[in-house]
Amino acid sequence: MTPTEPATLAGAAQAAAVRPPLPVKMVIAGGFGVGKTTAVGSISEIEPLTTEAAITEVAAGVDDLSHTPRKTTTTVAMDFGCITIDPTLKLYLFGTPGQERFGFMWDDIVEGAVGGLVIVDTRRLDDCYAAVDYFEHKQIPFAVAVNAFDGHVEHTLDEVRWALDVNERVPLVVFDARERGSVRDALLVVLEQALARTEG
Repeated sequence: MTPTEPATLAGAAQAAAVRPPLPVKMVIAGGFGVGKTTAVGSISEIEPLTTEAAITEVAAGVDDLSHTPRKTTTTVAMDFGCITIDPTLKLYLFGTPGQERFGFMWDDIVEGAVGGLVIVDTRRLDDCYAAVDYFEHKQIPFAVAVNAFDGHVEHTLDEVRWALDVNERVPLVVFDARERGSVRDALLVVLEQALARTEG
């Protein structure tokens, strides 16, 4: 070993130690008012970017507010936040708008994403069919996260899987969009799906 080799190895190790984490894009999707903006806000290490607009009388006549009577705003473009999982990996989170009339934006938002988390409100499962269909059609790895509104869900995970008609390989979890650790665990499930896809 020459005298310069230890210094070279030390320099390489130091460079690896300060290497920025790998940026990974993930999408958070689902129907209107299921908790997408809340989930991004709960876990983001930066002040999340939101595109919330007031719900007008016209929108209220189109969007079902019966299960979200206190909701006064809605996402009209996307939500954005990020979270460093560990020194090697940083997730960039993009939340989609929930209403079908904003569906034309999805291809741009989803481009380059490794996977998606589809958030579900069991009181109105039909609101998430479009998101599930989208990820299945695009063959993008995803998991379904049942948001525990008021601490409980209306149906079991088996009932939700049957109602959504999702493949057994698609993970279903119960989580709380208000709790940082709960959101993190749900996102890690999506990462595992994406990794399994690349290894498969």
